[in-house]
Amino acid sequence: MSRKASIKRDTAETQIELSLELDGSGQSDIQTGVGFFDHMLTLLARHALFDLSVKANGDLEVDYHHTVEDVGICLGKTLCEAVGDKKGITRYGSITLPMEETLVTTALDLSGRSWFVFDVQFPTEKIGQFDTELVREFWQAFASNGLLNLHQVLHHGGNSHHISEGLFKGTARALRQAVTIDPRQQGVPSSKGVL
Repeated sequence: MSRKASIKRDTAETQIELSLELDGSGQSDIQTGVGFFDHMLTLLARHALFDLSVKANGDLEVDYHHTVEDVGICLGKTLCEAVGDKKGITRYGSITLPMEETLVTTALDLSGRSWFVFDVQFPTEKIGQFDTELVREFWQAFASNGLLNLHQVLHHGGNSHHISEGLFKGTARALRQAVTIDPRQQGVPSSKGVL
């Protein structure tokens, strides 16, 4: 059974079409109009082995905030739908990932309950034209709408690009673990019998 979902979301600020396939090969087609963000989403798909398509038209003349946050909302919603009833999944994922001088840890739980911890400080306010605070906004929107616990911790790092890249790659790898079907797992991985 294919685990995939798509969404179309239109607001006064953004128009987004996004499709996600969990059992993909890391293929992506990303067009948000925000070059650095496109790069991060491409890395996310590649390292999660998700097939991901994102077409976003946003009010970039205002700033990148609405586009980045709304893509996070859409990605979270499609993750929820694609993972379905969660029978047989591993549920948890975590990794400590090096990226040059940077070391980050991401840990997550596809629990059906949203919680977000972001223990990360960027040394600069911008990566090119991209506001580093938008990294947090994206992951907050994703965790809230994906109904998962997401913890992201920066141990050390001095380059904002590397820190962001570490977070996207690390979270991708943790998601890849969490959505993997465990052949020994019978039913939902919870003593409650539901997630």
